[in-house]
Amino acid sequence: MRNLQETHLNRARASLRQVLSWYGYLRKSGQLSSNPELAGLVKPELEALNSILNKLDSNVIRIAVFGLVSRGKSAVLNALLGDKILQTGPLNGVTQWPRSVRWQPGNKVLVELIDTPGLDEIEGESRAEMAREVVRQADLILFVVSGDITRTEYQALLELRRSQKPLILVFNKIDLYPDTDKSAIYENLQQLGAGHSQAKPLIPDEIVMVAAEPAPMEVRVEWPDGRITYEWETPPPQVDELKETIFNILNREGRSLIALNALIQARDAEEAIAQKTIDLREQEAEDIIWQFTKYKAIAVGLNPIAFLDIIGGTVADLALIRALGRLYGLPMTSYEAGKIFKTILFSSGGLLLGELGSSFLLGLGKSTAAITSGDNPTNITAFAGSAIAQAGIAGYGAYSVGKAAQVYLEKGCTWGQLGASSVIQEILSQVDQNTILYRLRQELGIKY
Repeated sequence: MRNLQETHLNRARASLRQVLSWYGYLRKSGQLSSNPELAGLVKPELEALNSILNKLDSNVIRIAVFGLVSRGKSAVLNALLGDKILQTGPLNGVTQWPRSVRWQPGNKVLVELIDTPGLDEIEGESRAEMAREVVRQADLILFVVSGDITRTEYQALLELRRSQKPLILVFNKIDLYPDTDKSAIYENLQQLGAGHSQAKPLIPDEIVMVAAEPAPMEVRVEWPDGRITYEWETPPPQVDELKETIFNILNREGRSLIALNALIQARDAEEAIAQKTIDLREQEAEDIIWQFTKYKAIAVGLNPIAFLDIIGGTVADLALIRALGRLYGLPMTSYEAGKIFKTILFSSGGLLLGELGSSFLLGLGKSTAAITSGDNPTNITAFAGSAIAQAGIAGYGAYSVGKAAQVYLEKGCTWGQLGASSVIQEILSQVDQNTILYRLRQELGIKY
């Protein structure tokens, strides 16, 4: 298992280095420096990619704690740390901004625990963005509740599930409930914590019961002289189960969690770069598509050999895809251009395949007319009619391929060998069913 985790880390590093190497090449070749506007637009994403690679090399696992106010988020972290480092109190909103604390359980793995304000306190775009940023950075999320999930908590839980991060549901303050109520609430959390009606109930590693800061209890004290007094004592925190769950997850799949989160962030950064590039160069792309559309229509229309029409048209479409890739400065090889073309061809609902078939039939008629035009001059008219119709179909196909390639390049830049999306699927295809990553594979599968 450890060797597999190291493989996942190495694959993630290789993916990040490939991306940074490509954009480093663009910078050295002048494709970025010659366009200062684009260079300025994508600078935050390039810096983010460098930061993600540095985090991979540091092997620090980030665990972020979320929940509504008064659920005991800071208390849970203090109990894990074994010290009251983070401020807690009876008033709502003690934690105003994210705070991080280093934790090295067992003197082995280094963990960064991130405390956050109550989700129902976050108002305004700036604080909402703060919460989203913490989620992006987290490798594992603890969602703290203290009883049955409320509607607000359920909506917050759904939002966190959509972040594509593994999540542990922490049922805090169990000391306040009798055993029968705890069992009923636990079963309810198993179903609701899954995040949507079609998901399976949570596995044991995904829901843990704790008492991070138990309420004081009145204790009867019998003295040697026969006196009996009553004192208030605070029981020790009950977080051993949560500690053991976190230890098990980190030992079993911690490095894979780091790799997966890095790749998800890298994928998002690459897609943002692609979108910004596409938006900036939209008019240039439109000009290139129309240029290829005209050239392909003329070439196919005038060519008298049907078989060469299809080959020549396909070559023109591949050249168009590569030209768009070069314009956008996105990684693009002949192999990847071919994969994009196949994807476009078969995802068009058979429309482009039908157009190719119609073009081939017209090409056969045009070829026959060209061969027999010497015997019968009227066949020249037939040739011209077939040529015009075929040119129109070819032009339509080229324009459709160009527009589809624009959309694909925005999302497909993270595929291909060592692409972030490809390595994500590779990692998720190798996880065991008893891991918390297996749940994530199911949710990512629903998304894809």
